Amino acid sequence: MLSAHSRIAIPPETRFLRSVFRRRRSFGDLAEKGNRRRLARALVHPTGTKFRHLGLDPELVKKAVVEGPPTIGSAIGAVYRAYAADQGKARWGDKQPTYFRNVDLLRTLFPDARFVHLVRDGRDCVASLKGMRWWHLGTVGAAATWAHSVDCARRAERRLPAGDFLEVRYEDLVAEPRVALERLAVFLGEEFEDAMLAPHVQAERLPLRQREVWHQQTLQAVTPSRTGRYAEALTSREIALVEQVAGSRLRSLGYEVGRGGDRADPADVARFSRTLASMRLRTRALAAYDRSLTRPRGSVADRS
Repeated sequence: MLSAHSRIAIPPETRFLRSVFRRRRSFGDLAEKGNRRRLARALVHPTGTKFRHLGLDPELVKKAVVEGPPTIGSAIGAVYRAYAADQGKARWGDKQPTYFRNVDLLRTLFPDARFVHLVRDGRDCVASLKGMRWWHLGTVGAAATWAHSVDCARRAERRLPAGDFLEVRYEDLVAEPRVALERLAVFLGEEFEDAMLAPHVQAERLPLRQREVWHQQTLQAVTPSRTGRYAEALTSREIALVEQVAGSRLRSLGYEVGRGGDRADPADVARFSRTLASMRLRTRALAAYDRSLTRPRGSVADRS
């Protein structure tokens, strides 16, 4: 929807931002061109990232990195700027479901960034994750992931300036897309455009369309048909689990929680608590590591 705007380019998931940032020490002082060349090669490397999905000339991107400012944020941003320019757009953004863990890092790299949190009914999210061929954490892990994402978003909302964070409910977006998108456009300081209501047209033009089954849904018109699908996709006991462990979060987001006759398995409830605690510890550890990489150590490479 945002990519359909005449001024905004949102690429497919790239998966290089965090991995390259966390290797920043290995590139040395970015004031030296040779080090920027090594960083540029890492950004466009075909292994471990999805740079190839951007449809960009890697040599042009490397040149932009080498000739740009000697900071890790500017170097990473050069890739997105190149993508926006290739699309004829003035602004760029990025998306990845797991970015909810990295708001502080993203803010450090891009101080002027604005954050949009798209939230969906946790029960539908659990059902959706369970249907992914790569998901291996089961119902409990899916419920913990959703709860953790909501908690991280709440923390980000408290810490970010008032005008830099916007939460959009998926259900509102697909039920009344014009209303939700007009609000989003105002938040981004852009004029609403009717083209945003037909994102499937934009999806047809994406360079190297993604081939996973769930991505093919972007080729269809916006519809609320996928809301509330958990009622058929989850068992009554799975629904009871999600509502028991995440009911307060669901209610705070405006979702109705109607407990049925089934009760959650106490062993699953305990496993949820352990899983969520483990996710929180890992997120805090990675955030601490990211902060350590932004502390000045006497070289330009240590400043974002």
